[in-house]
Amino acid sequence: MGNMATEIVAFLFTISGWVLISSTLPTDYWKVSPVDGTVITTATFWSNLWKTCVTDSTGVSNCKDFPSMLALDAYIQVCRGLMISAVCLGFFGAILALVGMKCTKIGGSETTKARITCLSGLHFIISGICSMTSCFLYAHRITSEFFDPLFVKQKFELGAALFTGWSGSVLGILGGFIFCFSMTEGFRIRNYNVNLDREHTFISTQNKVTTNTKNSEPLQKNAPGQIFTGRQIGRNAYV
Repeated sequence: MGNMATEIVAFLFTISGWVLISSTLPTDYWKVSPVDGTVITTATFWSNLWKTCVTDSTGVSNCKDFPSMLALDAYIQVCRGLMISAVCLGFFGAILALVGMKCTKIGGSETTKARITCLSGLHFIISGICSMTSCFLYAHRITSEFFDPLFVKQKFELGAALFTGWSGSVLGILGGFIFCFSMTEGFRIRNYNVNLDREHTFISTQNKVTTNTKNSEPLQKNAPGQIFTGRQIGRNAYV
């Protein structure tokens, strides 16, 4: 029961992390740069992996999609690939988790389900690493431009999407490790039960051997210094 509860907790962690990672991919505010006026913010420039936009004080946004994928900066292309990989890995990890968990009726034997659960955990761990790497790479580009005194273009700050991606990555990695730990715990319990069965079989065999030895007739012992030969047996027969 404890192992099943651990798997359910891990499943909730991983699914929550996967949902956060999936919502990070189309989120608007990956980087943001407000332009302050004398009283209110006159405009807000923001960008994500797909477009760059500006929102004025009235809430009207004007966006421009990136014109060509081949003309993009390398870090944006890498972040796109990592985030899409993270979403796909999390999707397949969720399917494997549903098959391998003990609370489901599919997946085969306990050993097979344990292996499927471990494979699901590895999917979520790799998914979290991909998402975290993407967010760190994007954040590193923002911070390096922000603190560079020679950078004369508009500077941006970290957006809310990056923190959402980091949170989802941590949940996914944590849930994946819990899945792997539950598999090793299941194998440990299984090996313990096998050893108990072996000890029980060995003790039962010893008891049977001891019982058969007690019920058998005792062997006749020769008197000290007495040797029975055929000639002696014949002499005793005629006496």
